[in-house]
Amino acid sequence: MENTTAGEVFTVASFCEAHKISRALFYKLRSEGRAPHTFNIGRRVLISREAAQAWLARMEGTAA
Repeated sequence: MENTTAGEVFTVASFCEAHKISRALFYKLRSEGRAPHTFNIGRRVLISREAAQAWLARMEGTAA
């Protein structure tokens, strides 16, 4: 697992590992507008802890 900065952000790889989804699924969700909000620092795509939590809450809401 890639390091995150003080647990505050995920890389795409660490987000996928933590949430047990494939990178292919992440990018499919992203193309559908259903992935967590991301931001870039340089060429790195990052996901904040808050965005990950909000995404998980949305996904749990759609599963019911």
